[in-house]
Amino acid sequence: MKLPSKVKETLGRFVHASTTFLSHHKTLWISLLLVLTGSLGASLTQTGFGNIDVSSFTLETVDDQYVVADLFKPKTATADNPAPCVIIVPGFQRTKETQISMSLELARRGVVVITIDPFSQGDSTATHQIQSATNEGYGLIPMVDYLYAGNSFPFIDKTQIGAAGHSAGGNAVIRAAAYFGKEVIDGVVPQSKLHSAYVTGYVLTLTDDVLSTIRCNFGTSYAYYDEGAYRNELTSDPSFTGWYGDMRTAPEALRMVNSGLTLEGSAPITEVDIGRVYGNPYDFTMRIVNNEKVIHALQPFDPITTAHFLEFFDIAMHLDMTMSYMNQTWWIKELFSGVALVGAFLFILALASLLLLIPFFKKDMIKEAPALTEKPSKLATWLNYGALLIGATFACLIYVPCCKLSTTMFADANNGILTWFFPERMNNGVMLWAVVSGSFGLLIFLATHLISKAFKKPMVNTQGLKLSIKGVLKSLLFAFAVFAGLYLLVMVNYWVFHTDFRLFFIAIKPLFKIKYLIVALMYWPFFFIFYFSNSIRVNLVNRYRGQKQWESNLIAVVANTIGLFAIFAIQYITFATTKTVYYTDEWLFVNMLWSVIPMMAILPLFNRFFFKKTGQPYVGAFVTVLIFIMMMMMNSVAYIPMFL
Repeated sequence: MKLPSKVKETLGRFVHASTTFLSHHKTLWISLLLVLTGSLGASLTQTGFGNIDVSSFTLETVDDQYVVADLFKPKTATADNPAPCVIIVPGFQRTKETQISMSLELARRGVVVITIDPFSQGDSTATHQIQSATNEGYGLIPMVDYLYAGNSFPFIDKTQIGAAGHSAGGNAVIRAAAYFGKEVIDGVVPQSKLHSAYVTGYVLTLTDDVLSTIRCNFGTSYAYYDEGAYRNELTSDPSFTGWYGDMRTAPEALRMVNSGLTLEGSAPITEVDIGRVYGNPYDFTMRIVNNEKVIHALQPFDPITTAHFLEFFDIAMHLDMTMSYMNQTWWIKELFSGVALVGAFLFILALASLLLLIPFFKKDMIKEAPALTEKPSKLATWLNYGALLIGATFACLIYVPCCKLSTTMFADANNGILTWFFPERMNNGVMLWAVVSGSFGLLIFLATHLISKAFKKPMVNTQGLKLSIKGVLKSLLFAFAVFAGLYLLVMVNYWVFHTDFRLFFIAIKPLFKIKYLIVALMYWPFFFIFYFSNSIRVNLVNRYRGQKQWESNLIAVVANTIGLFAIFAIQYITFATTKTVYYTDEWLFVNMLWSVIPMMAILPLFNRFFFKKTGQPYVGAFVTVLIFIMMMMMNSVAYIPMFL
C-alpha cells in the first residue's frame, strides 16, 4: 500500500524530530530507563513475582489521628484459608518502607504483613499522646484492636496476630504485648489479642513490671555491638568485662526468659543460652534471645537477624515454613530501588537541562562562567587546603553542640509536643549545624578571597556572584520547576509500582501530604545558607587552568564530608576501644549521619553540574536545598499538628 505524500512527509518529520530529541537528551532517556528498570524490578521482587498483593490503607483512630500502613497479602491468604498476620513497627526516624526485610520475607512465606508508619513519622499523623509507645504502641495497639474486632480483612486469622519492631518500634511492641496481656489478666479476653511478639534492637523496657503482664510468645534480638548498649544495666556492673551488648548474662534478657519460665512453672535460669527456645509456644510461654554480631544501625539490613526473626515466628505461630530462613530476596528489592534512585538523580539533571532550553529561563538566569584563574602558587595552594581543613574541623566540632542546643532551642519538638515552630525534632539539630557551618564557610570564602587578592594570586573569581535580582528570582522559579518535576515522577511511579526511590538510608518518597510543604517553607531558608555556601566554595574557589576534573571533584567531595566522617571515626574508634560510644546522649544524632554523609558527598557534584550549565552558583543551591531537605524531612520524626 502506497502512503500519501503528506502522510509520508508527516511521518518523516516525526521520526526526524524524535531522533533529534533522543540524540540530544540521552541523559533523560537513561534516567527514565533506570527508573523504569529499578522500579519494575523492585515491584516484581516486592510482590514475589505476582504471589503477593501490596497496597496501602489508612486507619483512623481517635482525635483526628490516623495510621498509614502497607499491606502485604500473599495470594494464598483467603477468606476460606485465613493466614496469620504480623504487624511491623519501624524504629525512630524510620518509615514503613525501611522494614522491607521483615515485611517481604514473612509475606513470601504465606504470612499477611502490615507495616505501619508510626505516629509522627512517614505519612501517619502526629499524636496527642506524649507517652505514645505506652498508650498506643505508636499506632500498633489501635491496629491490633482494629484487626481483632473488624471484618475488613477476612483473609487474616484473628487468633494469630503478631507484632515485631526495631529500636523504638521494638519498645512499642513490648508495651503493646504488656497492654494486651493485661486484658487477659483482667478477664476481658481469654487469650491475648497479640499472639506473638518479636523485638530487635531494644531492651530498656524489659523490666519486671512490664514483663509481668505479657501473655504471648516473646522473643528479642539485640545487636552484640549495639551503639546504644551504654544504657543497658550491665554498664553499672564494675565486675563485667565483656561487651555491654552481650545478652548471655544481661539482666534484661534474663528477666525476659524467666518471665516465660515462671508462667510455665519452671525454674529460672542464671545465663541465657543464645538462640535456644525456652518455654512452650502452645501455651504462650515461649521465649528466645538472639544476639547477632552487628551494630544497631545495620541490624534491619542483616540477613542473619532476618533469619532469626523468621525462625521465631515459624516456631511461635506454628507456621511450618518450608523455605530456608536464609532464602531472602529483600536485598534484591533494595538494590533495584537503588537503581531507581540513581535514575531519579539523573532525572534531576536531565529535566534541568531541558528546562534550560526554554527562552524564559535562558534570559537573565544563564550567564557566561567566570574565567579560570592561573594555576595557584604553592603558597596559595596550601592556603586553600588550610581553609578546607579549617572548615572541615569546624564542621566536625560544632555538629554535636548544635544538635544539643536544638533540644533546648526547640523544646516542644524535642519533647514530642505538637508544634508548627520547627516540628522536625532531629532535623532541627542538623539545621542549626547547617546555619553555623554555612555561615563559617562564607567567612572562609571571604577571607580566602581577601588574602589571595593581597598576594595578587587570586583563587576566587567573584564575578560568578553577580546576578540580577530577576536572574535570582528566575533561578528560584527554575528550582521549584525541577522540584515539582521530580516529585511528580516519584508519585506517578508510586501509583504504578508501589515503590519509591531508595537505597538503605537514602530515599525519595512520594509527596502526598501537603503538611511537609508547609513545614518545608520554614526550613528551606535556613538550610539555604549552607547550600549556598557550598555552591560558591565548590564553584568559585580554586578553579584554575589545567586542573583535572576528577581531581577537582574528589577534593570537593572530600572537603564536604571529611568533617562529618570524622565524627563517625571518633564514635566508632572509641566504641571499639572502650565498649562505649564517644557521643552517648547524642548517639541518635550521630546515627543520622548514615544518611547525611552520602548526601553531602553528592551535593558538590550537583552544584558543579548546575554551575557549568548556568555560570552562577544560585540555581544549584536552590535546586539542591529544595530536594535534599525535603528528602530529609520526609524520612524523619515530625510533630506537626493534625491540620492536614
